[in-house]
Amino acid sequence: MNQKSYEPVTPQKVAFLGLGVMGYPMAGHLKRAGHQVTVYNRTSAKADQWAAEYGGTSAPTPRQAAREADIVFACVGNDDDLRSVVLGEHGAFAGMRSGAVFVDHTTASAEVARELYATARHNDLAFIDAPVSGGQAGAVNGLLTVMCGGDQPVFDRIQPVAMAFARACTLVGPSGAGQLAKMVNQICIAGLVQGLAEGINFGQAAGLDMKQVLDVIGKGAAQSWQMDNRGTTMVDGKFDFGFAVDWMRKDLGLCLDEARRNGAPLPVTALVDQFYGDVQRLGGKRWDTSSLIKRLQKAG
Repeated sequence: MNQKSYEPVTPQKVAFLGLGVMGYPMAGHLKRAGHQVTVYNRTSAKADQWAAEYGGTSAPTPRQAAREADIVFACVGNDDDLRSVVLGEHGAFAGMRSGAVFVDHTTASAEVARELYATARHNDLAFIDAPVSGGQAGAVNGLLTVMCGGDQPVFDRIQPVAMAFARACTLVGPSGAGQLAKMVNQICIAGLVQGLAEGINFGQAAGLDMKQVLDVIGKGAAQSWQMDNRGTTMVDGKFDFGFAVDWMRKDLGLCLDEARRNGAPLPVTALVDQFYGDVQRLGGKRWDTSSLIKRLQKAG
């Protein structure tokens, strides 16, 4: 864990549901920032491990974790996972007190965000969709970018608390807007990574020292986060870290589904999604998204 400094904030009683590569350190930052944290994870051993490491508490169900919490945070896999921890007899909504807020950091559909927002309001609860960008490193270092959809007064309540694991937490519109903003993020990343993969593969085929070339062009208009953080590892053929191809395909599927609804053409995104399918077939389901270069090298 890094040495992040935390802004003074009134301690809250919070819950965190889902302790994957993102949720585990995010919940840790909340505890280190002085909040009272109860965690839930589908695999209870992971929740017990977190509680032992950070000095928080664990609960056997989302409902019990959410009981008496001011804010319930969640970061799970997809729409179905989200519904499973929110709804039903053992879901978080069943345990939350009137007026409490559920903040969802899952990258999910705008549709499920709006659905849960309406359900929350019906139960005198509040809901914010708040997907994040920054990857595992951003979660560990407490430097995530959080894109939120929901109501301004509710956002104002949760924003200072979420800053425990974020460098920016911004309300971008009404319910569902956070998920739509994350889709924009993933669409942009898909094109950038494919362009970087093609450039590196081209340079290698031309016999260039690509680490030197990346250092040079990284000081110009081609510079990007992907180039800075994934360029040299792509040259080295290292893909055993970062955001997995399986996750990216799930996210791009959300983008393409939404595009079919709103009519926005996504020709490059659709093509890159197919390319990631090729990477999966190469055995790269858990490789980092920068592994797009592998299919070019195979084609060569």
